Amino acid sequence: MRPPSGPAHSPPVGRTSAWLRLAVVGEAGLVMVAGALGWWMDAPPFARFRWELGGLAWGIGATAPLLLALRWCLRTRWGPVTRLVALVEENLGPVFAGATPVELALLALLAGIGEEVLFRGVVQEAVAGSFPPWVAVLAAGALFGLAHWVTATYAALAAVVGVYLGLLYLASGNLLAPIVTHALYDLVALSVLTRVKPAAAG
Repeated sequence: MRPPSGPAHSPPVGRTSAWLRLAVVGEAGLVMVAGALGWWMDAPPFARFRWELGGLAWGIGATAPLLLALRWCLRTRWGPVTRLVALVEENLGPVFAGATPVELALLALLAGIGEEVLFRGVVQEAVAGSFPPWVAVLAAGALFGLAHWVTATYAALAAVVGVYLGLLYLASGNLLAPIVTHALYDLVALSVLTRVKPAAAG
């Protein structure tokens, strides 16, 4: 999820709602993009998606390392990461400050579904049809990072997360697992972001 460009400010509630609606539509649109791309690449997006308790458990359990990484990013004094955190807080914090828990949950869920269906369900599967699985994981992870380019640091961290989700997909054999992990992580991250600068909503 990319922070909007321009100086940090506290948008009116109406503008916040409009930005959230735009983000929701964009994430949902990724499912349609995945469907079209999957048809063209002969990689059906939901071919390896199954509603199973095992896949759900994989997804919930795999969220823990990402949350630990988020905690580290928020606490570290390493320059590139502290600058990235400040950028995200200043630009996205005010936007999501007025969002309700339901809006954040919806956005996180759609991001988990749309991005995982596209990058793991289609891209990773399509590459795996011609190359070893590890190549497919790296390729999908790299594209995931590029798609999240805000700064070089942000792209690199997103690529690492993409590789992690790709490995989770391989290990679980179920697209449900990375979808759950992605959605839960985004929900926690967005919830933290709305509490960083509570005055921004005023």
